[in-house]
Formats: sequence, structure tokens, C-alpha cells
Amino acid sequence: MKTFIRVVELWVPDRTRMRLEFGGGLYDEGLSAFKAVSEELRFGYDEGLPGKAWACGHPVILTKFANSYFKRTDQALAAGLTCGVAVPVFAGEFLQAVLVLFCGDDEAHVGAIELWHNDPDLSHEMKLVDGYYGTADMFEFNSRHTRFPRGFGLPGRTWKAGLPLIIKDLHDAKSFLRWEDAAKVGINLGVGVPYRTGTDQTWVLTFLSAQATPIARRFEIWVPNEARSALVFRAGDCSAQTDLAARYAAQSIARGEGSIGGAWAAGMPALNDDLTRDGSIAGSEACAAGLSRMVALPVIDNARLGAVLAWYL
Repeated sequence: MKTFIRVVELWVPDRTRMRLEFGGGLYDEGLSAFKAVSEELRFGYDEGLPGKAWACGHPVILTKFANSYFKRTDQALAAGLTCGVAVPVFAGEFLQAVLVLFCGDDEAHVGAIELWHNDPDLSHEMKLVDGYYGTADMFEFNSRHTRFPRGFGLPGRTWKAGLPLIIKDLHDAKSFLRWEDAAKVGINLGVGVPYRTGTDQTWVLTFLSAQATPIARRFEIWVPNEARSALVFRAGDCSAQTDLAARYAAQSIARGEGSIGGAWAAGMPALNDDLTRDGSIAGSEACAAGLSRMVALPVIDNARLGAVLAWYL
């Protein structure tokens, strides 16, 4: 089973903090040539996809590499990569890292990654900045002509919650306002990730996943407990139908423990390509389910951790 996300890269400030260097990556089979090119690159402020996200101060989505600011167009197209998303992680105004995701392309490629935005000076709704939809053309058309008030649909509900959100079984979820379009193309799971900047503006990144080409094989949301002494499981979804809430009912992850606790301690994304060495309950549960690779993204608001969104490839 192919996942919708084919590559995940981490770009981190070098010792001068004036350029971004390669900080690790997860790559599907057959992408070693693309990895080799990435490892040698550096990006300045506003340069390439990682540098653009740094300069913008919010997530950036690039749905066409040709004739753009993207630096690896030939290598990406040769590797079958068609879309890039960059998510900068800041501590206040200072960049910690940029997480970059690449999607692939093939005939049976269904799913979506979308970027939504609200500027309260212009509107009380969220509108689509851009999105990548694989072969879901009609779903894309309708999404580009839809607006979401706060609290409505996946973008609006994520905006209101201020935390990552998972909506399962979209064909039955009336809270997902595009459920009919989604059902027609097999999209059955939605994940929303809020992103606040220092201004009043809000961005929401949405992952819409189909059974045949899931965005990832498992999603988990972990949040600090009331004492902020550990992370506890809030929500999740697994393509193998594992009851994650039951598995994690009495469990927690300490600050610095495994990749998820490490994302909290460091305030930056963590990539793990060998979960046998993770050491947390999430790592051992993933290994038991035959999963081996994980991405942990801290969701930070007002310089405090709101949640860690983990997904497994």
C-alpha cells in the first residue's frame, strides 16, 4: 500500500543560523537519488521551498514545481513527486526548523493536502489558499469554491479548536461539509492542523485520506495533561482498525521520551525511521502493528505546546 506522502524532510538552521541545512528525511523506496541531492543542499532566507516558508512565517504549499522558486524540479519530477508542503516551526519569532512533505503521483492517487487561511481584517471565513488533490478533480473544483466559517467543516472546526482534529468515516460525518464529494472519490478520513502566526491570522493544513492511498497508516494526537508533566493520548486513527484509545487509556509519554516526547522537549519536529529504538509506548505499539517510521510535529501556540501530531508511514 502506497501512502499519499512519499517524502518527509527536516530542514534546520546551520551553525550561523543564516541558512537551512538538511536535518534528516524519510523516503519511499526508489527515492535515494532525490535524497542524495537534498543532503547536499543549503537554503537561504526566502530561497527554495524551505526558505520560502521561513520568510512567509506560515505553511506554504507548492502544487507545481516547474517555473517556480523550487530548486529540485528535475530530480523531483524524475522521482514522481508532484507537490510540496513546507511547515515552519517557530519559537516566538525565531525559526526552529522547517518540515517539508512531498506527495507522489500515479493513476490511482486519491487524497488531498490543503492549506486554508483566515485574515480577520478581510473575512470571518476560511478560504482555500491552494491544495493538491491527486486525481480527485471534482472534489478539487468544489473545494476551491467553498468557504468555511469558524466551527464549520474540517477547516473551521480545526480553527475553533486550536488543536489538531481527526474526523473519521467522512461519508457519515455531517460535520464534514464536503462529505458527498469525498465519498464519491473514496476519501474517508480528515486531519486538520491549526497554525497561528504572531498576528491574528490563522492557517489550517488539512490532510484528506483515502483507503487505497492513505495520507499515512496511522495518526495520533497527544496533548499535555493538566499539570503539563506528560503527554496523554487525545485522538487517533489507524488503517488497521486498531482501537488506539483503548491501547493508550492509562498510558502517557514523558517530556523527552521517544520521538513524540522529543518533539515536545526540543520544540521541533522529529523523524524516526526505526521505531524499535523509540522507547515510548507509542513506539512499541507501532512496532507491534508492523509500523516502522514516524513523523512527530509539535503544534505550538503562543510559545507553548498545544499538541503533538504523530503520523506513521
